Amino acid sequence: MGLLSLHDLLAVLCGSVVGFSLALIGGGGSILAMPLLLYVVGLHDPHRAIGTSALAVSANAFANLLPHARAGHVRWPAAFMFAATGVVGAFLGSSLGKVIDGHHLLVLFALLMLVIAALMLRGRGGHDGTGYPRRHMYARLGLVGLGAGILAGFFGIGGGFLIVPGLVFASGMAMINAIGTSLFCVGTFGLTTAINYAASGLVAWPVALEFIAGGVAGGWLGMSAAQRLSRKRGALSVLFAAVIVAVAIFMLAKSLLP
Repeated sequence: MGLLSLHDLLAVLCGSVVGFSLALIGGGGSILAMPLLLYVVGLHDPHRAIGTSALAVSANAFANLLPHARAGHVRWPAAFMFAATGVVGAFLGSSLGKVIDGHHLLVLFALLMLVIAALMLRGRGGHDGTGYPRRHMYARLGLVGLGAGILAGFFGIGGGFLIVPGLVFASGMAMINAIGTSLFCVGTFGLTTAINYAASGLVAWPVALEFIAGGVAGGWLGMSAAQRLSRKRGALSVLFAAVIVAVAIFMLAKSLLP
């Protein structure tokens, strides 16, 4: 069996970058999956990049769900309600995304990256869960889940930056529970999107598997680094938001300039 090609190594390394950043700062890393697949790994087709990144994001979310579930951080009734309507939204969003011109998708995706960077800079407020469960919680979860699923499906992202505050808003759960619960929703949304794109032949399976393998390895490294750098995670979030802004500007320049 021959050595890995440069293309294979780039897919593994890019997956490692996404997994590492997700574990280190707790969110936002999956937004880099599509631009890395496009501009570093070289998939070129935005629709194939979305389908492939959705599969990789889903696998990494389910892998990271296990330790949170063991620690009791997952509010399962809320997770099932949010995911049930979110799956419908992800299917609708991914179906729409497949018929949108790839060039327009990249512009919209770059603008979304700027929004995510702004949300990361705002940070996550403290929520102790004393308001859980809120009145009409399941109706709230259903509506917010549908909206988050549509966006996650349309852009092929995990959507954790939407899901975590959405869970807190709809249910009043503590932040640590929202983070754990969101991983089940991210995994479910991503899997729905990936299946929809795979049905149209828009998933690069070898690249997806390499990206997932790199993401698992990067996640282990990121968890180790997070324990040592816990006091600096605020500064790391600012740095990571700056990287997202830079990538978004690069994507806009590539898409809009002749």
